[in-house]
Amino acid sequence: MSVSLGIRTGASALDPRFPLARRELVGFLESMLEALGLAGAHVSLTLLDDPGISVLNAEFLGCQGPTNILSFPEADPKRPESLGALFLSVDTLSRETYLYGQDPREHLARLLGHGLLHLCGHDHGPEMEALTELAVQSVCPQMA
Repeated sequence: MSVSLGIRTGASALDPRFPLARRELVGFLESMLEALGLAGAHVSLTLLDDPGISVLNAEFLGCQGPTNILSFPEADPKRPESLGALFLSVDTLSRETYLYGQDPREHLARLLGHGLLHLCGHDHGPEMEALTELAVQSVCPQMA
């Protein structure tokens, strides 16, 4: 399997409106990997609540408070197929979906695409935005 999924959240963090079940979420990421020309690559995704992602944000980036997604590229030359790890706050996903008035699946796709592209070494800018849209369209064609 090219995607491993972990869940480390408090009981209240797993909002029943979260857009995808475990199996669907893995399929979502696999489709995005394929659309980005990364079929066969491995990525790890861990779902966290805001307190959990705040700890990572402070420890690794020196930023206070929660963020939506964090990307940690793999640096092990013995595992070139491994892109790295993504950590997604389901609390922030839910809050931003409401604040931005976006469909939950579309916002999730944008965050995951954005995170995957950071794992591949992309920085913010027009190329990353275009590739993020490609990833979103691979799983949410109606959003095009």
